[in-house]
Amino acid sequence: MSTFSIIFPLLFMASLGYLLTEKGPFTKAHIAGISLFTFYICIPAFLFINMYQADLSRSFELATLGAFYLPVAAVYGLSAALYYALTPKGSERRCESAVFALGCSYSNTILVGLPIIAGALGEQMMGKVFAIITFHSALLFSLTFMLSAKQGKGVTGPWQFSKGIILNPIVLSISAGLILNLLHIPLEGNLINGLRLLSEPALACALFVLGANLVFYKVARDWHRAFLASIIKLLLLPLFVYGVAKFGFNLQQESIALLVLLSASPLGVNAYLVAMQVKAQQSVIASTVVMSTVLSVFTMSLWLTLLL
Repeated sequence: MSTFSIIFPLLFMASLGYLLTEKGPFTKAHIAGISLFTFYICIPAFLFINMYQADLSRSFELATLGAFYLPVAAVYGLSAALYYALTPKGSERRCESAVFALGCSYSNTILVGLPIIAGALGEQMMGKVFAIITFHSALLFSLTFMLSAKQGKGVTGPWQFSKGIILNPIVLSISAGLILNLLHIPLEGNLINGLRLLSEPALACALFVLGANLVFYKVARDWHRAFLASIIKLLLLPLFVYGVAKFGFNLQQESIALLVLLSASPLGVNAYLVAMQVKAQQSVIASTVVMSTVLSVFTMSLWLTLLL
């Protein structure tokens, strides 16, 4: 498929969501309802059925996980250190650095990564995608929480935070599919067909919601921080992932493309929820969500052209 053929359906759905929310008839309440249906029903069904049917012998590869998470952790640490060094001394500096680092390293794997990889590399790569997604939020959110919790700002305790991650519909659906797959537990055919039908609108709805949400997030005055985070997220992190995957782990080109496209996805909106929870960098993270999403149209086209 050409780069345009891969990108156009995604742009079409996201643009449709934006236009129908900005000009009518959908309101913020309508989008909230579609979001609930998408992220609590359709996407979990999609993730569960694909993980249940995935070829695990090709999915959980230590080299693939290492080639993704080592650069992600490194970029998180470097971004936090950079922000800390350039920010005047203050009681909030460490917490703000942690949240800024999250904005530079957390990828929108569900709304953007999955559709692009499915279109560019095919459904057979979904097992590896889900293997990476399984640890993505848990790692980065936990790092941010631990660094922020030291500030004594009254954020949610470790148990409540851990429970929130474990009970997350995405984590639950992937984990359930993985367990049933590992134990070779058969599911009744009609149930599989029902789950597959439920999963069909997942990616289309997710892209529609992504476009609609751009109406509600505005780029704040401190756009320069959002721009810096977007450049790190969309260009530096994928470049780092490419170098580690190719020269460090000597992975095959198809696996390298998968990892780079995942890491090159824009900042996920869940980072904004974490920023609100720890009460730091809310406007910067919200701005980065918008800016990185818009810029990713061009940067994703660049990566697809270089990789495929």
